[in-house]
Amino acid sequence: MDTSPQQQAGDGPPVVVGVDGSPAARAALAVALGAAADRAARLVVLSSYAGDLYWLGGAGGVAPVVEDVAAATRRLAEDLLAAVRAEGAGAAGVPVTVEVVPDPPAVGLVARSEEAQLVVVGSRGRGAVRSALLGSVALHTVTHARCPVLVVHPRAAAPAGPPRVVVGFDGSPASRAALSAAVEEAARTGAQVDVVASFVLADTWVDLSSVVPPSRDEVRDDLRAKAEEAVDAVLADRPPDAAVPRVDVEVVEGGASDVLVARARDAALLVVASRGHGAVRGLLVGSVALHCVMHAACPVLVVPVARRAEPAPAAASAGVDTAPAPA
Repeated sequence: MDTSPQQQAGDGPPVVVGVDGSPAARAALAVALGAAADRAARLVVLSSYAGDLYWLGGAGGVAPVVEDVAAATRRLAEDLLAAVRAEGAGAAGVPVTVEVVPDPPAVGLVARSEEAQLVVVGSRGRGAVRSALLGSVALHTVTHARCPVLVVHPRAAAPAGPPRVVVGFDGSPASRAALSAAVEEAARTGAQVDVVASFVLADTWVDLSSVVPPSRDEVRDDLRAKAEEAVDAVLADRPPDAAVPRVDVEVVEGGASDVLVARARDAALLVVASRGHGAVRGLLVGSVALHCVMHAACPVLVVPVARRAEPAPAAASAGVDTAPAPA
């Protein structure tokens, strides 16, 4: 159902957001509307319900029960959309389609990530354990989506001061892709980019031909040079008429996970690669990205590492719950 029949959907891949009525999903929907407006894209609002309702059919059969559940799920999604749209400015012209599917939430989001430019998901939904920092749907989506995933945590108010986009950089190709995404996001929103490169001396490689390991200053200078070189390359690749945001580079001693979360405390957005230099080859999401998604106060954009095409994973492969709630 197109909830804006008078509008034509934007050209190009859509922004997709999962909703379930939870505070995190409500915040995700508000952010997704803004993201779609910034991209001149259409928005797909995805809500799901458990399709295995055969045990509720009784003598009347399963079809009426499934239809009732699907209709109720759609009404909840449309009511939430209307409420969020009424609260926000600047997203009135975004064409929106509400989709209701009988799939586990994460499976639906991952499937749609094949053709989306961005998937937005709340950090936790109604099905998340109260003490969990990250819901199973958000975790599964971040791990398996084929496009960037924006994880939104509910927070009381936007940070004060000029908007900042913080991005982690470690010199890997994945972190260069994250840097490019951060520059693009900042250009869209008028924010500045803070490139944060961190190091721990115990983790730095030592030239085996040298008896003396590199000093703290040498490591810092080398990392700064690599970060600034990457920034220059990303900015040079932008179209001639594209906006160019201010970009600052900061090199900090400390573990990447803690440094990025601290630097992004008052940021509008934190951007990380799904995996960097330190990730085990078989991992789909590295420890730094996972830590940031779980602990950052601001929305976190996870930029996936390019990998060979493979079938979209089934829900059972990740132990995803089937509650009707993208989280």
